[in-house]
Amino acid sequence: MSRLPDIFLRRPIAHRAYHDRAMGRPENSIGAVTAALDAGYNIEIDVQLSSDGVAVVFHDYDLRRLTHHAGRVNALSARALADVRLRDCDEGVPTLREVLDLVVGRVGVLIEIKDQDGGMGPDVGALETSVAEALRSYVGPVAVMSFNPHSVAAFQCLAPDVPIGLTTSAYSSDGWPLLPAKTREHLRFIPDFEKLGADFISHEAADLDRSRVAELKAKQVPILCWTIRSPEAEKSARSVADNVTFEGYPA
Repeated sequence: MSRLPDIFLRRPIAHRAYHDRAMGRPENSIGAVTAALDAGYNIEIDVQLSSDGVAVVFHDYDLRRLTHHAGRVNALSARALADVRLRDCDEGVPTLREVLDLVVGRVGVLIEIKDQDGGMGPDVGALETSVAEALRSYVGPVAVMSFNPHSVAAFQCLAPDVPIGLTTSAYSSDGWPLLPAKTREHLRFIPDFEKLGADFISHEAADLDRSRVAELKAKQVPILCWTIRSPEAEKSARSVADNVTFEGYPA
């Protein structure tokens, strides 16, 4: 039986928190997290690693798209990243611990550990360690996932009581141009789910008709999906998925 807390199936999940740049709350920002809390949505956030080994809440590897600063996230300390202004607001890059201290169990927090290996390989560990440390004293519904099965395995060793999942995809060549074809072919069929003892998947919405997804659903595995951007797409996705990760509209 899956250990995924029921709240992740009852309330929609705000992708990168409930962000809206026009409203001054960019993705993965404290403002976006606050808006999700106010609306009662669960929150999906991404974490990267600072130069001093701290899990920070940020999606990209590079700062350019989301801030007024150029360069890689892992080139700066957590303190320096806090001083890097996000676009469209007067906030810096928050740490995972800061976000958890704000949420304090009011909604579910779904944490995606971004691949640090560069090719979904085994060169992982530091970010997983920081996430586990941040969660050690946290009380509230939480789950951790990654596209990289090695990352999930590393985190599981550090925090065996936290529900784990795989972020999964069709792994098209267009969507994953830098990932070797052999790796894409391997991951496409979600072969590591049983070996990891994973609790759920969060699958690419456009690929929900994959037979492997149906197989896992038949085994009562919770199916989340990403990323839904309209009520119509949500209705379609819910014919397969147990819950949606959404953005750009009120779910």
